[in-house]
Amino acid sequence: MSIQRRAPCKINLLLNILGRRPDGFHQLETIMWPVPVFDELELDAAPRGIRFFCSDNTLPTDSSNLVVRATEAFLRRTRIRSGVRICLRKNIPVAAGLGGGSSDAAQTIVGLNRLFGEPLDAAALHELAASLGSDVPFFVNPAPALATGRGEQIKRLEQFEVLERLWLFLAYPGFGVSTRWAYQALQRFPTALNGSPGRAERMVSALQQGDLHAAMSELYNALESPVLAKFPILQLYKEFLRETGAVAAMMSGSGSSTFAFFPDENTAVRVQERFLERFGAACWTRVVPARFTRTALES
Repeated sequence: MSIQRRAPCKINLLLNILGRRPDGFHQLETIMWPVPVFDELELDAAPRGIRFFCSDNTLPTDSSNLVVRATEAFLRRTRIRSGVRICLRKNIPVAAGLGGGSSDAAQTIVGLNRLFGEPLDAAALHELAASLGSDVPFFVNPAPALATGRGEQIKRLEQFEVLERLWLFLAYPGFGVSTRWAYQALQRFPTALNGSPGRAERMVSALQQGDLHAAMSELYNALESPVLAKFPILQLYKEFLRETGAVAAMMSGSGSSTFAFFPDENTAVRVQERFLERFGAACWTRVVPARFTRTALES
């Protein structure tokens, strides 16, 4: 039996850093929104070992790859002795602030759990996901969420109709940004490093009330401070998108991707064409509905 899973990406509507913790991580509050752009996974049982194949030959296929580490962790946790064969088709850019690697890991353990008869319950899956990375738990059951702690404490949010009517434009410039570097560089921006709590609550309240203008005014990403200072092209992306009709535009996660909300598909597609003319056809771009449905996870 073969299991197919689709691993979506995400954007951060808000990423507020609340200081550095004693354990070396950063305390944060972030609102995460799943986006229907997918990597594709196929998982099969095998006689022995872990065989991992990836369409992107620049990525490692050994234990330095998070999908392989997730598989190793699942097999240890469940004490399953079978081997596994995994094929990953990459469609989400790497080091883009879109969470592709974390999503691949999450859907790997979800797929393996189904492949082997669901030996782990929901709580055990969440615990396993949290051990793999801060964003991984979000992608186990991707839905709008408020994440706190280092990002592993997930509170599911309702679907916000005011956003679901919009269309998303994503742009990746062709280079990645190291998450580790971005957080280290944040030390030079004390205001961004030590943000005030409560931004997430204000945004959620505005979204619940259907006040799009108020919600978009709360868009904030503390990591823009170091990243845009080093890569000013990303600031130009934001300015261009706002000038051409975006409801709002911001960098996602630690970058380097920029996202923008548009009122309708036609406007987003027209801006996509102008964006590529302005910044070059080598940029990776996508236009997708802002609405996300979980039924899309199974291909």
